[in-house]
This record gives sequence, C-alpha cells and structure tokens, in this order.
Amino acid sequence: MDGVIMESHKVIKYPMMTERSVNMIENENKLVFIVDRRATKDDIKAAVKELYEVEATKVNTLITRKGDKKAFVKLADAYDASDVAIRLGIL
Repeated sequence: MDGVIMESHKVIKYPMMTERSVNMIENENKLVFIVDRRATKDDIKAAVKELYEVEATKVNTLITRKGDKKAFVKLADAYDASDVAIRLGIL
C-alpha cells in the first residue's frame, strides 16, 4: 500500500469506549479508535480530519491480543476530544 491513502470510512472501524479511553478523552485530549490493520498513522490522521473535522497532532498504534489495531489519536490544542466524543455518542 505504499503511497496509497486508504478511504477514511474504511480506515476507522469504530471508536473505543472503555473507562481508560474516557479518561484519555478527559485528561489527555485523545480519542481511541479500532482501525484497519493495514492503515498507516498518516491514513489514520487523514481519516480523523475528514470524518470528524479535527486536526490530529500525534497517532500511536498497537495491536491488541485479539489482533485488532488500536489507534490513540492526540488532538491539536484547538480541538476538544470530549466535543468529538459527544458528537460520536460515546460520552
């Protein structure tokens, strides 16, 4: 997939809703998503910008024990993660 940007709605599968992710939303201005395993950090940044109209400053990813790819998306200071979470209906 070198140089090919994935479609935004295929990159992000769904937002994570756990006690820890709510804590990250409130304290660190981060959103947590389950994403496509093939998605790069740049794909995830672009998808968050297109789908939720917010700017991501940093993306960290990990593979869960179940084999899912989890993305921790740090939003720019100009945006509020809790506003996005409320729009998504997870807060």
